[in-house]
Formats: sequence, structure tokens, C-alpha cells
Amino acid sequence: MMRMPIATLVLAFAALASAQAATETHQKYEYMIPMRDGTKLYTSVYVPKNSRSPGPILLERTPYSAGPYGPTSYKRGFRGSKRMVESGYIFAFQDVRGKYMSEGVFENLRPQLTNSWQHNGLAPNPADIDESTDTYDSVEFLINNVPNNNKRVGLWGISYPGGYAALGAMSGHPALKAVSPQAPTADWFLGDDMHHNGAFMLQDFISFFSGFGIPQNQPGPTRPAGIPINLNGDAYKYFLDLGALSNVEPKLYKGAVPYWSDIVRNDTYNDYWQTRSVPSGLKDIKSAMLWVGGFFDAEDCYGPLACYKSAEVQANQPNNWIIMGPWYHGMWAGADGQKFHVHDWGSNTSQFFQEEIEFPFFDAFLRGNGQVTLPKATMFDSGNNTWRRFNEWPPKATKDTTLNFQPNNKLTVNQAPQSGTATYVSNPASPVPYQGGTLLRRTREYMLADQTFASQRPDVLTFTTEPLTEDFTVAGNVDAVINAQISGTDCDFVAKLIDVFPATHPANPNFQMLVRGEVMRAKFRNSFQNPQPMDPTKVERVPFTLPDTCHTFKKGHRIMIQVQSSWFPLVDRNPHKFMNIFTAIDSDFQSANIKITMGGPNPSRLIVDKLN
Repeated sequence: MMRMPIATLVLAFAALASAQAATETHQKYEYMIPMRDGTKLYTSVYVPKNSRSPGPILLERTPYSAGPYGPTSYKRGFRGSKRMVESGYIFAFQDVRGKYMSEGVFENLRPQLTNSWQHNGLAPNPADIDESTDTYDSVEFLINNVPNNNKRVGLWGISYPGGYAALGAMSGHPALKAVSPQAPTADWFLGDDMHHNGAFMLQDFISFFSGFGIPQNQPGPTRPAGIPINLNGDAYKYFLDLGALSNVEPKLYKGAVPYWSDIVRNDTYNDYWQTRSVPSGLKDIKSAMLWVGGFFDAEDCYGPLACYKSAEVQANQPNNWIIMGPWYHGMWAGADGQKFHVHDWGSNTSQFFQEEIEFPFFDAFLRGNGQVTLPKATMFDSGNNTWRRFNEWPPKATKDTTLNFQPNNKLTVNQAPQSGTATYVSNPASPVPYQGGTLLRRTREYMLADQTFASQRPDVLTFTTEPLTEDFTVAGNVDAVINAQISGTDCDFVAKLIDVFPATHPANPNFQMLVRGEVMRAKFRNSFQNPQPMDPTKVERVPFTLPDTCHTFKKGHRIMIQVQSSWFPLVDRNPHKFMNIFTAIDSDFQSANIKITMGGPNPSRLIVDKLN
């Protein structure tokens, strides 16, 4: 969600999906669709001019503009497989409440009614609204008013629109046959965009909400001007100079971003976040679901995986699929997906998705009889450069395999760890950067970038195996257990799973490729709802989960794990004090001595799903 250019990126490449301009192939209609509470939502609809039979409607609901606006202003084209255009699909785009040309008040990840009723002990009220009711009312209007439609609707979207697609699936409208949430915003406290395991994603939030967070007071074709942020060519220095999060309001936002006060007040996983959790609301879904994500999506890698797994348990229907490719945010819709950063995947992975997965999925349920032959999970192996197909995810054909931290920076596979400790000092005045070099914007490449820069720092612990004697494929879960004693009462831990290429690698010798990395705020180690201080007098266990992966560490490569306590300015700094960090002041920040234990009763390790 956090990179606003994703909407522009997709539109810029949308013409790839159609050989002719939309003005030649489609007739545009504009509607102000009434919701059950009287609010009207702007919706543009593009109907094929020469279709011989009624076509399905493919709807995207977005906070990023359904424009261009006006009956004679057309989109340049439509994303997805060109077969959608050739097959007579009707494309619809809607501004959500309070954005651009739609009426009403915008609310970030509006709480789901079922969650709100349950959390607040309220009886269901048919007059209440949320994104699922707006979807229901929109679908009902479209099938009864759009010319030449076949009464079947699909819903899709990338990033925030992907979250709206997931929420729309909860509407239960009988005409909503197929939904594809792509990189959906799913849970802004546990894993997407805004927080990861309770740690605040500093640079993304500040940059994004300096524009997106400015309220729109009335409908219009443009958004309000944002707050200028002058990084002066160095984001690390800018955010370090900004200081504690309590400086954000007086130094930067100055009342212009009301949502900031919500963030400051809700620093634990309370009802505010729980009622907005998409995975928890995926119950009794009637639509077929296709979840789409990128293993290297810096914004919303968590969403598709968490939602797919939740739907498998709660949705009560078998038509639930997932595909995860070697992609950054939205790459499958805006680029060919063959290369990312220094890595060449060897094929057009985006075309494979669009032609072999996405189009067959929609066409089966919007035109056909609902019969489609797709693997339950289609996952790209970023070490082997191949697509793997599984009957479930995580696959059953895996075995929990332990990567044990050993003294002298060693890492072993399923070998009993020797007792020992490793220490470092975490200094908030000199936090570990999330990527090497001088950076301006938060990069999308950091998700698979070289980690050599971090290996050379004294505040980063590095553990490495000997060169592998055979391929080692991780497919599924990656769990960390850090046992540590710290001198403060709170701390962050960042665990990174890294593929170390050999010196003989033809393209990237000695490259330390980040495969998976995640941060954990230690005060949430036992509960995200009820944080607890760390006890400086004893070793504390800090377990957490990294995002799933599908990656083969090739024979001759080495597996590396890095542990550190800052990841800046990707993640805000921890003052090493148990407190609401949003209210911390500059003088609260102090260095902490960190001691990681190995072996004995408190072994630190990663546990991965190794494919048999």
C-alpha cells in the first residue's frame, strides 16, 4: 500500500493488455452509485463496443482515483491478460468513500461490521456500513444498470485496492463469483505496511501519509496537496535528525494528518486493530478466491499469505488459491517479472501469472462453469528459478529443520548447539541501516539486497554454515527464537535468513542475498495485546515468525543468519525502555547491551520448513 506510485505504475503499463486504445474498443459510462445510507460513490465503467454476448464485470475499488473523470476522458488501457479485453470483459473502477469524486468520509481500513459488533457486544444493524456493504450495494447496482453484462462480477485490486477486494468478498453478494486480492493490506499491526510485529515502519508511514493522510473535505478530481519532505539526499540522516516519534507532530505534520493521533493512541494490538484485521473476517466466503503476492514485496508480503491461510480455515469453501512470485509490489501487473535488482529469474514470470493463473481463474467463474485446473499453491523458487506447484501451503512434504546458532559465528543444520553467548551494543544514535549505501526513498530492492554491509558492523551478529553439500529448499514457515538478556526493558530483534553465493558464482560472486528478514518488538514477545517489559536480570525468550518463503540454497552456497536490533529508517528506533514509543522523547533513547545465548537451556535458532 505504501508506495503511491503503484497505481501509476500499473496504469502506465495497462496499455500492454489491449492492442487498441480504450476509446476505440469500449464505451465509457459514469455513475454515482447510491449506498444504503444515501452516500453516492463515483464509478466509471468501460463496456465493450462490439461484444456479441453479455460480458462479466471486473470491478476495482480504490482510494487512488478511478479517473480520468468525464465522459470523454478514457483510460489508456486495462491491466491483466489481453484475453480479458478480447473476451469482452467490462471494466469498472470505483472511488471509495471520501476519496476523489465519491461522497462520504474516508476511513483507513474501515472496521468490519462483524468484527465491530462482536468486539463491542452489539446486535447486527442493517443500516450500518463498511467496505463489504459498499461492495454489495455497488455490485447490485452494476448488474442491474450496466449495459450488456452477464450478471457475474469479479473483484480485484493491488495493494490498498487488494485489501478492498478481500473485504468485498465478505459481502456475500450472489453475483460476486470471483475475487482476487493482490498484495492486499491485511493487518496494519502484525505485518503489512504500517507495523511488523508491533514495530513501526517509520519511513513508509511518514512518506506515504504526508500526502495520502491529508483529508479531502469534498469530492473532486484531485487530492489535496501533501506535506513536502526534503530528505536532502539522505533518508538515514533525515530520520535520525527528526528524532523521537513525538517530534513528528510538532516538526512535520502539525495537525495536517489526523490519522497520526490514531497511531499514537493505539500502540498495542487492541480493538482498534483487531476490528480492522482482514484475515480474521474471512468467514463463510461464497466467492472463489485467488490471492496474489510477491515474495519480495516490501509493502504487503504478509497480506496474501495470512489471508490465504485464514481463508483455508474459516472461509468454508474449497475454491481458494494462492500464487507468490519473485516480485516487488505490483510487479506482476506492471513489468515482465524477469529481472529484479541483480537477479535474473530466467523467464517472464508476470506473463506466466496473467495467462496461466489469473485469466483462467476469472474466466472459469465469470464465464464458465467454475471448473478450473489450478494448483492450490503456485510458488516461485527464487533459488532454483522455477515455479513449484503444491496441493496445500505450507506443503505437507516438509520437515521442521533447525538452524542452530553456534559459537564462533557458526551455524549448523539440526546439530546440537554448543553453549555460548554472543554480545553487541545497540546504539539508537547509530542504528543499523536496512540497506547499504546512501539512500533517498525506501527501496524495493532491500528485500533481496546484498547484506555484506551489515556483516561488517559490530552491532550485527552473523552465523554461517559451511558450504552446502546438497541443495537445501525451504518451502513454508520460517520461525525465529532469540534468547537474550538485555540491559534495558525493551528491545527490537531483526532476524535475517541469507543465501551466501560462492566466490565462483558467475553473476554475483560472494553476494549475500537477503531471503527473509523480519523485526520483532520484544515487549510483544508473549502478547501483542498486553506487552511486557524485558527483565534485565535474566535471559528472555523472544519467538517470532518471518514471512513464508520458497527458496533453494544451492549446493556450494552457504546459509547465513544475521541478528541485530535496529533496521533504520525502515523501522523506528527502540529507546530500550518499556513505554509507548510514540510518546518517547529524545532523552529517552539509550544504548543497550545485548547478549544472545546459544545451546544449553536457551538455544537461539531459526526453524524452517525444509522440503523433502
